[in-house]
This record gives sequence, structure tokens and C-alpha cells, in this order.
Amino acid sequence: MQVKLLEREGELYLLARSRGRVDKERGMRIRRLKRLLKRLKQLQTQKLDRDQLLLKLGAAKKEAGRVYALVQIELPPKQQPAQVGSFQFRLNREKLRQTRRREGHYLLRSNLAHESPAKLWQFYIQLIEVEQAFKELKSDLAIRPIWHQKDERIEAHIFLAFLAYCLQVSLKARLKAHAPGLTPRAVLDKLAGIQMVDVHLPTTDGRQLILSRYSEPDADQRLLLAQLKLQLPRQSPPRIVATPHIPLPAHAAL
Repeated sequence: MQVKLLEREGELYLLARSRGRVDKERGMRIRRLKRLLKRLKQLQTQKLDRDQLLLKLGAAKKEAGRVYALVQIELPPKQQPAQVGSFQFRLNREKLRQTRRREGHYLLRSNLAHESPAKLWQFYIQLIEVEQAFKELKSDLAIRPIWHQKDERIEAHIFLAFLAYCLQVSLKARLKAHAPGLTPRAVLDKLAGIQMVDVHLPTTDGRQLILSRYSEPDADQRLLLAQLKLQLPRQSPPRIVATPHIPLPAHAAL
């Protein structure tokens, strides 16, 4: 970590450069830029009119994020008919050089003028983690506000949301140790194919045999479970229950 400090009018300005953040941001930028360029090359091979092209470019821009600004795109005229190669693009190397120089550099301002630079950087990293937590609550866990009418329901809602986030954090920590290239969202999507079903088999004496079974994992799911050092529980034993007697409505009995 390299820092420069400037104290002025009771506030502290801190210019920080983190080698770890440089590598992280550079890796993210390279991956997104490669995906964007690949997508643009695919669009060049499609026969599109201007409106179709703008819609697809908008989707590519949303996925690329700030990396989209590193590419200059020449749009076709408004009246041009649909054709292959309807637009051109090129990499803006001047913006790319500026982005490379700024990666991993942060200018922080704080009123904690007497704190050490290391402490201020720690506070900033904690702020990033808090923002990431809210992002995961809304995206991965899909938690939305619910207008409850009773205090106990509000508390239960908050408790379940916090419990879900704790489970996600635990999964993230496990992935960091055993499968650092995966995210909790990717793991949940992969394991969603393992489903639990109840098979009901009628017996000759009027009862039902219930078999609770989960579907057998495929090869990718078995590899993921082995990588995470997880083991599915044994299939539960069958249960026998009496078939409940459902009385017929009065009009059906006549």
C-alpha cells in the first residue's frame, strides 16, 4: 500500500494505491473487455437494422459496465437498411491508457484527520463490503421490502433475511477455500438441478407408501460437491400413512 496525505481545513485527503486492487481491477477489466469485443464481433456478423442494433448494443453496454466507454462505435445512418457489418468499432487506446494508470488508485476524503492511513483504508474497504452486502441481498438473494402489519412479522422478516445472508457468507467463505473461481450464485444455480420429490404408492389395504427422494446429481454436480467437500444425506426411509377419508359434498351424494 502506498499513500500520500494532504490535510486542509480540518479534512484529510488520502491518495492510496493498492497493488492488490490494481491486479483485481485489471483482471476484471480485461475479462469484461474481452467479452464486450467478442459480443461486438458477433453483432457485426448479423443482419441488423439500426433499431435492432441499438437494442443489442444497449444490452451489451449494460453487461460491460464502465468498460463500454473504452470502445468507440460508429453507428450506421438512420435510413440504412438492415445488412451485415452495419457498424464499426475500435478500441480507444488513449482512454485505455488512462484507465490502466488509474486502476487501484483511490482519492479518499475524511474528517478523521488524526487516524492513520492504514485505519482509513480499512474503513474504506469496510464501506465497500457493506455496499456489496446490500447488492447481494437485492440481487442474489432477491430480498424485497414487504409491508407487514405486525411487529413480530417485521422481526421475522428481518431475521430470515439476515439468516439467508449468513448462509451466503458461509458459502462464499467455503468457496474461497475450496473453489475460489466460483461465486455463491453460480453454485446455487448449478445445484438447483438436485430436487426433492415425494413418491406416493397406494397399497392393497388402502394406505399409502411415501418415498421421499432427491434426484441423483449429475457428473458436474458430483464434481462440485466433491470440490466443496459436501456429502448429500442418505435417502430417507419410506413412510406408510393411512389414506384420509374425504367426504363427498351433499349434492354429490344424492
